[in-house]
Amino acid sequence: MRIDLNYAWRALTKSWPLFLYGIRMTLAFAIVGTVAGLLIGLVIGAIHALTIDPLDKPLTRVLKKIGHVFTGLYVWVFRGTPMMVQAVFLYYLLKPVVHWSSFTAGMFIISINTGAYMAEIIRSGIQSIDIGQTEAAKSIGMTNTQLMIHIIFPQAIKNTFPSLGNQLIVNIKDSCMLNAIAVTELYFQATSIAGSSMRYIEIYMITACIYLVLTTVATFILNNIERRLSGKKTVALKEMSA
Repeated sequence: MRIDLNYAWRALTKSWPLFLYGIRMTLAFAIVGTVAGLLIGLVIGAIHALTIDPLDKPLTRVLKKIGHVFTGLYVWVFRGTPMMVQAVFLYYLLKPVVHWSSFTAGMFIISINTGAYMAEIIRSGIQSIDIGQTEAAKSIGMTNTQLMIHIIFPQAIKNTFPSLGNQLIVNIKDSCMLNAIAVTELYFQATSIAGSSMRYIEIYMITACIYLVLTTVATFILNNIERRLSGKKTVALKEMSA
């Protein structure tokens, strides 16, 4: 079966408003999910990276152990199950309680899913920082909160920026999994167009090209930001599981 490029072009121009709406929704989910996931990851990663000091008070040691168990369980569950399954499960489980729309549920699900990956990225970034900096900060009287905000987090984010950028690219692609709960992102729109025309090959070729353009532009922007931060081009288009 050959691809009719003329039909593909006509379908693109005719259905462009639908594709454009899908693009806007996809970008919204990817950006919000990445930013919210980063905030979640900062908290979870920081708790997971806490070390249990023998000099800690008994209550402090217990709280740290509880924090390690909770954050470890969160990361294990959300990294070990597909986002599509998470979306369907959480959407229908919580809908009778919170009465949320598919849009709100999609934002929540992509955020907490991304947060699990971000937590491990941030944790590795925190653990890569020289312990001497922590000791020096404490020696001049900085609190743990000041240490995290002014010294640890800025360096951890800078050191892991390529991985954070790749997570945005992954979210652009993997937001299509939210169509399982009827979120009208790009893939959902493409499915609707293809179903009405019964020309699946051409429509999904257009969709693939749009995704490629989006991820390429995102990669270009992230590379420029990375060069400004460190002078190196390290963000790349690469596959990451979700």
